[in-house]
Amino acid sequence: MSLDQSLEREYGEHLRNERNLSENSVRAYLADLESMLTHINELGITEFSHLELNHLRSWLANLQVRGAARASVTRRVVSIRAFTYWGAKNGWLPRDIGRDLVAPKPERSLPEILDIDSAAEVIAYLEKRAAEEESANSLRDLAIVEVLYGSGIRVSELVGLNLGDIDRERYTLRVIGKGNRERIVPLGLPAHRAIERWLSDARPKLANASSGDALFIGSRGKRIDQRVVRDVVYEATQALGRDMKLGPHALRHSAATHLLEGGADLRTVQEILGHSSLSTTQIYTHVTEERLKKAYEQAHPRA
Repeated sequence: MSLDQSLEREYGEHLRNERNLSENSVRAYLADLESMLTHINELGITEFSHLELNHLRSWLANLQVRGAARASVTRRVVSIRAFTYWGAKNGWLPRDIGRDLVAPKPERSLPEILDIDSAAEVIAYLEKRAAEEESANSLRDLAIVEVLYGSGIRVSELVGLNLGDIDRERYTLRVIGKGNRERIVPLGLPAHRAIERWLSDARPKLANASSGDALFIGSRGKRIDQRVVRDVVYEATQALGRDMKLGPHALRHSAATHLLEGGADLRTVQEILGHSSLSTTQIYTHVTEERLKKAYEQAHPRA
């Protein structure tokens, strides 16, 4: 069974117009549908009326055998359930067979983080480089890492910061997060000092007509790109060793972990990170538990 053009067109229009999904999401949904249809065609199923729940399960099992990650399988379950609901409602399927399809529980892997001393070492490396080079980029890179670690914001949120988002009196940042939700994030004195130095001594050297109100800009004056920020953090963390290559999210994880270890409550960390669900923040309690266990095992004679 090949993907019928009218089916693709109708389902694509539904995803775009009724669910208001992006083109990337629409392509992903249609690709999942085509993958499923290809599999059931190989099983000899040529009519929608013959499609059963066990056929969908067979497709998912085949994906796992071929090495698909659990998170990828979970996403495809969500995708195909959306299709079977729509298909049954619009006459393509006799009933919603995907309703009882259960997604595998996602794996909760512990995030990579820096300990407090390692984070300080990374920043010390950037401070030394800024002092030696006295270049606009080195001052910018120091401010970027200070803000990422000092606030725990996402890299997408950092590149979206504007000059007016800094509150110099309250030592806070105004951040636009996922879902266009706005939040106020506290920022420490070291990060504010790094920002002030960047604004006074470095940004004017790079700024041009394309800079606009962007807080951080690239070498050509435009708002800095996420890939540039990742490269900055990769290089900075390699100061800990050539094998180290941690990105901006590791600084976010580190900030959250260090806040909890320092006594911050979970709700406060949730607000700072901009998590919509407390369960997302709770992974950091597992991180601190693992660190406690490791310290205990290394230090206690009866461990």
